[in-house]
Amino acid sequence: MKSTKQFNWKDRVKQKEGNLVSDMGGEKVMMSIQSGKYYNLGSTGGRIWELLSQERTIADLVDVLASEYEIDADTCHAQVIPFLEHMSREGLIDVVHED
Repeated sequence: MKSTKQFNWKDRVKQKEGNLVSDMGGEKVMMSIQSGKYYNLGSTGGRIWELLSQERTIADLVDVLASEYEIDADTCHAQVIPFLEHMSREGLIDVVHED
């Protein structure tokens, strides 16, 4: 069952295996082998996907992205969380919730 628990800064996230990903004109597209669904991650979503090749905390993910995209951490967090929640609901990432 997919997690519906709210994400927090200490949660750890990582790509799930079983997805084919390709770069198409600077945007990442992905197909889930398990579900057969296609996803257009775009350029920013593609960067998030790349960063999730290694398990990392949401705080670490936000720090990297905020630095790369030159935005403040709170704004970055507010934009990244819905994307991660969607990926989690779709079964594309593993999430370890920390209390």
